[in-house]
Amino acid sequence: MNLHIVILAAGKGSRMYSDTPKVLHKLGGKPLLEHVIQTAKNLQPKKIHVVYGNGGDLVRKHFDQYDINWVKQQETLGTGHAVMQALPHIDPEAKVLVLYGDVPLVTLATLEQLVKNNSPDSLGLLSAEFSDPKGLGRIIRDDLGAVRAIVEHKDASKLQQQIKEINSGILATTAKILQKYLPDLQKKNAQGEYYLTDIVSLLRTDNIPVSCLLATNPQEVGGINNQKQLAELERLYQSKMADKFMMQGLNLIDPARFDIRGNLTIDQNITIDINTIIEGEVAIGSNTTVGPNNVLKNTQIGKNVTIKANCVIEDAVIADNCIVGPFARVRPNSHLDEGARIGNFVEVKNTKMGKNSKANHLSYVGDSIIGRDVNIGAGTITCNYDGVNKYQTVIEDAAFIGSNTSLVAPVTIGKEAVIGAGSTITEDAPKDKLTLARITQKTIDKWKRKRRK
Repeated sequence: MNLHIVILAAGKGSRMYSDTPKVLHKLGGKPLLEHVIQTAKNLQPKKIHVVYGNGGDLVRKHFDQYDINWVKQQETLGTGHAVMQALPHIDPEAKVLVLYGDVPLVTLATLEQLVKNNSPDSLGLLSAEFSDPKGLGRIIRDDLGAVRAIVEHKDASKLQQQIKEINSGILATTAKILQKYLPDLQKKNAQGEYYLTDIVSLLRTDNIPVSCLLATNPQEVGGINNQKQLAELERLYQSKMADKFMMQGLNLIDPARFDIRGNLTIDQNITIDINTIIEGEVAIGSNTTVGPNNVLKNTQIGKNVTIKANCVIEDAVIADNCIVGPFARVRPNSHLDEGARIGNFVEVKNTKMGKNSKANHLSYVGDSIIGRDVNIGAGTITCNYDGVNKYQTVIEDAAFIGSNTSLVAPVTIGKEAVIGAGSTITEDAPKDKLTLARITQKTIDKWKRKRRK
């Protein structure tokens, strides 16, 4: 199909009270405009045109990865004027679908039906029925039910404001119709703008068919004009995502307290407790349990893993049968091999932790390579930074690191070595030996503690 899609994204968004352009505010962790672009791409159009204005350079910068024709609207003179700016870039023989950058949840199925139902030389609108349509344009029909016009709320009479059917703004037509009728739009309205919706009455005057597709779910055509509406749509989006994953078998303890801000891939028999946040690309293997209040970002989690409460895991790989937490932080470029354990208030960064190795309490392990079956005692620190450069610590298989040990990198702890508690290790420790680095304990008899007078 020779389909061109025009996405209108030039609005100022003044009611957001934000320096961020409205279409860059996030829903489910992605900019509003990105939701619309991704849905548009799934329609496989010949070209996507985005009309931008407010904060234009910032908007364009966010979407370099997409093949988009960017069209600048120098003056924000309304939706009709915005579409006019895109017309010179559209094949005159094309079918045209107009979308909005602040209407992010319209579904692919709805748009496919709208485009399919739109016959040549006609115009198809997407409408919805709202119990409270305040602020939205109304669909005006004649006595036979045919669409006669669209009236914006500010221009509507009291009788027209009682109409529940609203115009979503989304429409499908042909480039020829737009080329012929858009130049005839007038800005005789409360806003002093060229309304794209005024094209309906022009078409009816020339007996050109105008049809309406009523959205099955009115919430999918909900637009965003302020922070309250953004928050409401966020909860709707999260509810839809929770439903989707539960239908795939995910056990959510409370679907109302689950947030996904990226993409999640799941296997079977997975339980996720309340207030877990999924960001970026996350994959979770079968029989894994994620406790409450966790943040998982760009992370791959294996099978039979237990993530206890209050952990932050980012850009990491957690292999099968691992236990993490509670209150653990796994920072980028960390890899826990099978059966590894990271416990209470342990931080791991840029570290490979070997099979069945563990750091259960109050430790920092950074820039390290840890072998198999290593035990890292409470309070252990790898001192990896000298103020200028970072260095690596290597702990070989089955080594035992006593509590409250400082390992000053670069340093290697040999296989099956034991480091005595309270040591500061600045040189390599040999394998299968006990290494201590403490001063001899002594008591100063003549010392007296200073006291307040």
